[in-house]
Amino acid sequence: MALGTEIEKIYWGIPAAPGVAFGTIFLDVEDDLYVPNYAIEEGAVEGEISRFDQALLKTWQEISQIRQQVADWLGEEEAQIFDAHLVVLEDPALIDETIEEVENSRRNVEHAFLTISQKYIAAFQKIDDEFIKERLNDIKDVSRRILHNLTGEAPGSLGTIQERRIVVAHDLTPSKAAAVPHRYLQGFVTEAGSQTSHVVIMAKAAGVPAVVGVHGLLKTLQNGDEVILDGFEGVLIVHPRKETLFRYGEEKKLREVREQEFLKLSRGPAVTRDGHQIEVMANIEGNNEIPRVRETGAEGIGLYRTEYLFLKGGSFPTEEEQFVAYKEAVEALNPAPVILRTYDLGGDKVLQRRDLLDPEDNPFLGCRAIRFSLLYPEIFKDQLSAMLRASAYGNLRIMFPMVSGIEELEIANRLLRVVKGKLTASQVEFDPEVKVGIMIEVPSAAHICDHLADHCDFFSIGTNDLMQYLLAVDRGNENVAHLYEPGHPALLRVLRQVVEQCMRINHPVSICGEMAGDPVFLALLIGLGLRSVSVSPNSVPSIKYLIRQLSVGESKALAADALKMTDPVRIQKMMREFSNARLEGPEVLYEGARLRRELGGGRDGVLE
Repeated sequence: MALGTEIEKIYWGIPAAPGVAFGTIFLDVEDDLYVPNYAIEEGAVEGEISRFDQALLKTWQEISQIRQQVADWLGEEEAQIFDAHLVVLEDPALIDETIEEVENSRRNVEHAFLTISQKYIAAFQKIDDEFIKERLNDIKDVSRRILHNLTGEAPGSLGTIQERRIVVAHDLTPSKAAAVPHRYLQGFVTEAGSQTSHVVIMAKAAGVPAVVGVHGLLKTLQNGDEVILDGFEGVLIVHPRKETLFRYGEEKKLREVREQEFLKLSRGPAVTRDGHQIEVMANIEGNNEIPRVRETGAEGIGLYRTEYLFLKGGSFPTEEEQFVAYKEAVEALNPAPVILRTYDLGGDKVLQRRDLLDPEDNPFLGCRAIRFSLLYPEIFKDQLSAMLRASAYGNLRIMFPMVSGIEELEIANRLLRVVKGKLTASQVEFDPEVKVGIMIEVPSAAHICDHLADHCDFFSIGTNDLMQYLLAVDRGNENVAHLYEPGHPALLRVLRQVVEQCMRINHPVSICGEMAGDPVFLALLIGLGLRSVSVSPNSVPSIKYLIRQLSVGESKALAADALKMTDPVRIQKMMREFSNARLEGPEVLYEGARLRRELGGGRDGVLE
């Protein structure tokens, strides 16, 4: 049947990695692995244990090879994903219990290992925690690879792909995803998964779109189906009509042209039509992003997520290692500011160091961010010392995350003074007047920001967590993701309250959450009084461009209208129309967004 003549079907899921891909799907259907179960003689026990050792060694070699391939392809940071697999592979409990099972049951080692690994998997499945879910996937991935090596069956078929394909699966482990030759990978679609899964991280690093949480795909799709994958809107269009292909093609060209135009115009300040300058800074996770920050014309780093120095390797970097990284960033951007946020570990960035903190039932409400730092002051002081030392080389600022009250801020400031005293006594240079700020991302902090201002130099609003805590919505939970509404009236009122309080006491405030980089909400934020935003480096050019098309006067009127409304969907629609009209033509709204608006599409489903 000719392309574009089949019945077009549209599936909705959760947008996970941006981009649009046109192509053919490759279905990854997990075949059942036959695991033999038979009795062994007492004298055969040593032989079974020897086979187990050989399978473990082969699996270790395979995962190490995959790790190196990913490091060569995507970089060392993404390759660190597989360190968790190696940790599972070397888990003495898993190994020892398997050997004991062989000795006690007198059954073959494949069956013994399957019995023990399933016990661990069953225990992990009872824990409702995003981090634990990812560890569960690690255990499943490694266990299946060990069983393949014990039985002699070859794992998976993704490595056999020899043409450009969009991979569709129920779920994908990192090692399976890494098996796809990267020159042939166009994108990922999964029935399960979350926006924070390892595969999504890999997709973003590889620059390919990904959509997760698309239910019922494997029952209806076939290998070779032609599709459009829209990672911006979370849409998969199967058997697209010629008209749909044409519209997406035109929109893709328009986006690419605009991105190049925005980049050319990104140098210089972003000034509104009525003469108000808006500071546009960048959020980064590591020094590898600094060249892009400079290329896009960002006016500094508004959020440096220092926890990624830890997450890359699973252990805390030394003070010296941190100092080198911070100093490099500060020198590269000088005299522009670099705001280093202290460790924001916890929540969806849970520690693998179980000697420090056990798994928590509610990690987003538990010992995370500043709470963790204050619980382990020696780790905290090492980080503060590295930051202070780097402050001698440029415009460095320190920011504490998830402050919920004055006491936490006072203790953090007291520890900072202790570290300053130690450096002074050792005659180590640092900026004694280094500015200190906090994140406003907990509702309690938003309501007492005027009091908190007496103890710090600036605020930065983190809309991701603020929205999550304010609306009681786990943004990584697909069942409630549709309630995570940046246009919610409660959020708009809290933002107005914080900004008005800061204006009244003349306290600097910026915004660094995802909302800051969304063109749909930029005018609203300016209308509420914000004059500094921090966004991803890639968003800097388009945000600067849009600022130059706006006026503060009309943005204030827009914000006033939005604050009178009660429906988040209507608020967002009004924001979108306002933004589009000022981009000298329609903003690039992909077909998935049009379908949602016209048909009332939810977070998942199918339309024929």
